Amino acid sequence: MAVKIRLRRMGQKKAPFYRIVVADSRSPRDGRFIEEIGTYDPNTDPSTFKVDEELAKKWLSNGAQPTDVVAKLFKLAGIEK
Repeated sequence: MAVKIRLRRMGQKKAPFYRIVVADSRSPRDGRFIEEIGTYDPNTDPSTFKVDEELAKKWLSNGAQPTDVVAKLFKLAGIEK
């Protein structure tokens, strides 16, 4: 099973809010997920995000692959593989 750390879109039309989740790569974008590890709000200025560092490091060490956007958020938060 290929596990990815990716964004799950929430919120209203034209006002997206994202949750950072760990999910099977075969599941739909807003579908089933294994665990929620943070949030990301691009609507605020500057954008705000919150990540549970322990959970993120645990999943990265277990082999989960972050998407490009999530990798950038991790870099800003100081989370490395």
